[in-house]
Amino acid sequence: MGTLNKEPKSKGTSKRGIHFNPGDVLFGKLRPYLKNWLFACFEGVAVGDFWVLTSSKIDHGFTYSLIQAPEFQYIANLSSGSKMPRSDWGLVSNARTFIPTNLSEQKSISSVLFGLDTAITLHEEKKRQLERLKSALLQKMFADKSGYPAVRFKGFDDEWKQFMLGDVAKITMGQSPNSKNYTDNPKDRILVQGNADMKDGQVHPKIWTTEITKTANKGDLILSVRAPVGDIGKTSYDVVIGRGVAAIKGNEFIFQLLKRMKAVGYWTKYSTGSTFESINSLEINNAVINLPKEHEQNEVGNILSYMDHAITLQNYKIELIKKLKSSFLQKMFI
Repeated sequence: MGTLNKEPKSKGTSKRGIHFNPGDVLFGKLRPYLKNWLFACFEGVAVGDFWVLTSSKIDHGFTYSLIQAPEFQYIANLSSGSKMPRSDWGLVSNARTFIPTNLSEQKSISSVLFGLDTAITLHEEKKRQLERLKSALLQKMFADKSGYPAVRFKGFDDEWKQFMLGDVAKITMGQSPNSKNYTDNPKDRILVQGNADMKDGQVHPKIWTTEITKTANKGDLILSVRAPVGDIGKTSYDVVIGRGVAAIKGNEFIFQLLKRMKAVGYWTKYSTGSTFESINSLEINNAVINLPKEHEQNEVGNILSYMDHAITLQNYKIELIKKLKSSFLQKMFI
């Protein structure tokens, strides 16, 4: 998608390939749907399945924008080969396209799209920083074996106490209804079974059911008890819980604590099965956790919830800019 995932200076230049200069455009012809392209800002050698595109008549930035446009992508993906498809230069080089004769218009188009790329990159970096900060807080704001967390809000100094999860939160194991009662009618009760029905920590409706077995209410926590064991989310709906999940009535602190348990691999030692890992109700209920007093639970839960919200908002901005860029690529080229 136009960015390097390795530092090019760390790689040698002894291999043979196609020489390119700053401003040239590299297009990966192998599996073109992967969108391996780069606007080069350094001199180098393109090794492997790359085309190096350069022109004395067209602004290089416009060329870089052009290869991302739907019309070019359509032609480039008319590839040959099933396992290792490659773009066909015969088709691409003979495809006709419209290009502004005014160089200033070419540069204006590329400037807008480069600006959107820059905005996406900056927001993605901010998201990564937020995620790293959230990960650090999950490590530092919960008590270790000493009974005290490494990072704490001012005014709290009591030792955290040990409990079993089942002593502080009601846990309900899922039981799937008969498949003959599954529907696609949103008026029926949403069915949650397995991690496939959750995305980004939220339940996403896929199947409904007319049979009410075990249930969870809006705001309850949903824990995956089958691979990937320990994934945790919330439901914004009243749902029926099926095989593969458990419902937990817990506050924001418990939710964040379960996220941490997943991150540190707590459930790995309990999950069983060589081909299909799972944990049972006893292991969930008997999970040992450290808890502070309620007021500190609220403070910890609130700050971590705020971080989640900031990350979600950042991701929303990224997707919004990507949609804007996609729209421009549709409308700024003939």
